[in-house]
Amino acid sequence: MIQNQLNSIIHGNCTETVKGFASKSFDLIYFDPPFFTQKSHTLANRDNSKTYEFEDKFDSLKSYLELIEKILIESKRLLKDTGSIFLHCDKIASHNIRTVLDNVFGRDNFQSEIVWSYKRWSNAKKGLLNSHQIIFFYSRTADFKFNTIFKEYSSTTNLDQILQERERSSNGKSTYKRDESGNIILGKEKKGVPLSDVWDIPYLNPKAKERTGYPTQKPVLLLNQILKIATDEGDVVLDPFCGSGTTCVSAKFLNRNYIGIDISKDAVDLAKSRLDEMKITESNLFNKGAHDYLEKNEKELAILSTLNAFPVQRNSGIDGFLKEYLHSMPVPVKIQAESETLEDAIKKLERASKGKGYSMKIVIQTREGEFSRLFGLETDVQIIKSLDLQATELMKNTHAQHRIAKSEAKTP
Repeated sequence: MIQNQLNSIIHGNCTETVKGFASKSFDLIYFDPPFFTQKSHTLANRDNSKTYEFEDKFDSLKSYLELIEKILIESKRLLKDTGSIFLHCDKIASHNIRTVLDNVFGRDNFQSEIVWSYKRWSNAKKGLLNSHQIIFFYSRTADFKFNTIFKEYSSTTNLDQILQERERSSNGKSTYKRDESGNIILGKEKKGVPLSDVWDIPYLNPKAKERTGYPTQKPVLLLNQILKIATDEGDVVLDPFCGSGTTCVSAKFLNRNYIGIDISKDAVDLAKSRLDEMKITESNLFNKGAHDYLEKNEKELAILSTLNAFPVQRNSGIDGFLKEYLHSMPVPVKIQAESETLEDAIKKLERASKGKGYSMKIVIQTREGEFSRLFGLETDVQIIKSLDLQATELMKNTHAQHRIAKSEAKTP
């Protein structure tokens, strides 16, 4: 029986604890086990008052996989016929874990290899930057619970075509379906694009209010998506390696029942405190999509591309940085906006650059205009006229020279 243990965090060894649970009691099992990094993981909380650590060291890959297999065998016993398991891992042993999952749950019950993609700061390590982790999704049987999540169409999608119904012609070609009068028939109401197996969910930043300082802590948004897919309100979720308790926080937030297990007393205490506080960080990037953060128009992006500069979003004083440094310092670029004077553009760049010690600052002038208020403004900003403005001025000068030449030709 598990009824008297619902909505609790249990301190203990998960492989032994789960043996006391009744078979077919859970709708979802998610676990984020050690990744076989062969390292000790240590991290302090925000005010450095508490340090959390755990060992991810094993005698061999064989002993590590034996642990994974033990909990998977128990997980299969514990899942309802409509239940699913989500196992979180990374590149170190994912290929080995996939084989164990196939052996325990059967290859026919493999549903998805979810790629959790996120942005991380680069480092000096040789090779490609690691910016994703893997979550294997297996079901107990073919009759598993699944709730489809729909996302918005991308900005490049031709919605006019998407909304038109299609059919197969006699030669198997997809064509628009038409009525007796030859008019194209509009299809059924569209909900958007079904969620794919690549999830762009931001990694917890150092200032996120839900960050606890526990090593390998995952964002609640990630677990929310998993629980929404495979469970309904009132269902029961198990996390046998609950760590800081993210799965349980997500379950409580979404009105699911939960049980978490961890061998660390510190982790258990932390998970319980998180369930009391329920701090969850929202993400505009996740809710609205990356497109919502893109403020630069095509003209501004073209100017920055010509300068070989990186675009900067959400900064009113700096639109980009040159990719090449000057005197070991980055070079900020500000593009004069349609609604601002050249002096205003310079002032914004100066404010954004204050205290940074840049060796050079550049303003791209995009409109004609006199420096009506520039006198008295102390600045070392370099002003470069945009190609459009240079072309306009060149044409004006050419027209003026042509008029002068015509006038001189008429003068006797």
